[in-house]
Amino acid sequence: MAFVTEDNITELAAERWGTAHQPRTAELLTALVRHLHAFAREIRLTEQEWAAAMDWLAAAGQISDEKRQEFILTSDVLGLSMLVVQLNNQFSGKATPATVLGPFHIDGSPPVESGHDMSEGIPGTPLFITGTVSDVDGNLLPGAILDVWQADTDGAYEAQLPDIDEARLRAKYRAAPDGSYCVRTIAPLGYAIPMDGPVGALIRQTDISYFRPAHIHFLLDEPGHRKLITHLFQEGSQYLDSDVVFGTKDALVIPFAEKPAGPAPDGSDIDRPYLHATFDFVLEKS
Repeated sequence: MAFVTEDNITELAAERWGTAHQPRTAELLTALVRHLHAFAREIRLTEQEWAAAMDWLAAAGQISDEKRQEFILTSDVLGLSMLVVQLNNQFSGKATPATVLGPFHIDGSPPVESGHDMSEGIPGTPLFITGTVSDVDGNLLPGAILDVWQADTDGAYEAQLPDIDEARLRAKYRAAPDGSYCVRTIAPLGYAIPMDGPVGALIRQTDISYFRPAHIHFLLDEPGHRKLITHLFQEGSQYLDSDVVFGTKDALVIPFAEKPAGPAPDGSDIDRPYLHATFDFVLEKS
């Protein structure tokens, strides 16, 4: 029988977890054991620090629910989410780059046609985003679905608001037969990530900016193509170079042009100034 010592505990633990029934599970768990043990040895982890870490993880679990995912937020601010995105979405140079999903996506947004106003009844500067959806060979994708969501002018997503029983600033737009789309909404603002939980408590111990630049989320999952999860960022907005979740990419930063009151891209007449952005989504073939 092999009794535990500081020298052999890592291999003993890795050997046990190597008995996982699926080879990939065994690979993941044995590597996790080795890296965790190496981390503890490198920093000479104290019992008090270990206990504090366990309390922090417990608090993150307790504050999480169906609307708030503190562990996803943890992964985001540590840069792990974006690293996983980079490892798994190595698209060609023609394709629109991917970025993080974030913790506030809600499945089942209502299907709408191009030009629908997903901000109806919500104050803010009107914003139209128009463009096309195509593949990397330039073939347009009529009927492509763009799952779109964003925060309001207070920086809050629907998932963060109590007593909301209808879709708020989210919709699934269908591209027109010519592959074009038109999203009507309000201009997003930069906002702070939730700072009232364990992640916020940790960030307050650093000089890290806890803000995200103004952006709108998009998810496109078309048959025969790689799923694309991405953002569009407003050119000139604050925090582009210090995004707390490391999600900003040059190709996703676009101008929001100021337009006077009058005819709008959806064919309506707007009685006040509005913003208009254009972006062509390009999907990698699967």
